[in-house]
Amino acid sequence: MKIGIISSYLPIHCGIATYSSYLIEELRRLRNRVCIVCHKGGKGLDCYPAFNYDDPDLAHKAFKAMMKLTPDLVHIQHEYALFGEQRGMNVIPLAYKFKLSQVTTVITLHTIPKKCDYEEQIIEKALVEIIDAIIVHEQFQRELIVGRVGHQDKIWVIPHGVREIKSISKAKEELSLEDKKIVLLVGYFRRSKNFERVVKIFPKIAEIVDDALLLVASGARRPEDLAYRDKFLEFVANSVAKDKTKVLLGPFSQEKFDLILSAADVAVFPYLKGAQSGIMAHCYAFAKPMVVSSDVQAMAGLVQKTRSGLVARTDSELAEAIITILTEKNLAKEFSDNARNYVEKHASWKIIASKHMDVYNKILKNRHPSWGSCN
Repeated sequence: MKIGIISSYLPIHCGIATYSSYLIEELRRLRNRVCIVCHKGGKGLDCYPAFNYDDPDLAHKAFKAMMKLTPDLVHIQHEYALFGEQRGMNVIPLAYKFKLSQVTTVITLHTIPKKCDYEEQIIEKALVEIIDAIIVHEQFQRELIVGRVGHQDKIWVIPHGVREIKSISKAKEELSLEDKKIVLLVGYFRRSKNFERVVKIFPKIAEIVDDALLLVASGARRPEDLAYRDKFLEFVANSVAKDKTKVLLGPFSQEKFDLILSAADVAVFPYLKGAQSGIMAHCYAFAKPMVVSSDVQAMAGLVQKTRSGLVARTDSELAEAIITILTEKNLAKEFSDNARNYVEKHASWKIIASKHMDVYNKILKNRHPSWGSCN
């Protein structure tokens, strides 16, 4: 099958770019030809950078570049603001262009807000009505869309994929963190990630777990996040536990990123909002116990379903959950084993790519009944 992907793409520092790269790698292993039309800055095999984020004619440029490649099917990787102003509204005319050209189109909606704002409501409704198949990562996200827009026959649930990889031995030694119990905050600085919440409660954790160390590995990808980064660093500098906090500023190479994750004893997600996280997928890859905020349903639901960590509502619960994982070795091991089992049986990229092929074949067959399987 010849699959056209529209997405941000590596080496651009973006979670969707990373997601797409792993999915494409596995789709190619299944003997598909995969072509990528992406934002300028993307590079790689069969990769065609065609537009900038702020291009007013983004839809025209992406459509024109993709149609030259004559794909059997187009798959758009969607995140709000990836496709220009007004929350990325250019994805709507792009979808219509494929619809009018009778090109079978799939879209993965990586973020499904529990309550849509005005722009999100318009974009979500239009995409669900126009596009042939919608992929989301969680069942509750499917239910949200069906409740708001309908079209339950179009909406498929495929979890976020996870790498199959082993932790790096002696990672703590390589980072000069030996003999420490590492509480990890990792990922790009963003106000919604609420990292300062963990800094605020860390004195209580350090008081009970003397060898605990808060490791923050982050960087500011967007200009609007620079002010939050600076405010966060000032918050750390004024913390009572600043001597038990270490900040590593990115961006990081894949090797350094994997080293940092390998060193963690527990990863914490104190987020205020979001969806299934690429960083969380990496934590599953390294079988790290997690503590997540109850504010993000996608994260909390997955951790509870897989029994790979603890969910906290209040600051007190957050501190207690971190302390529990750091001090109860058997429980921490159980969480790690459960995370590893989830990846092996449900979420490896090999499994996720196969699930995508099921969707592709189904919608192509429904649209062109005489085609049969395209695998």
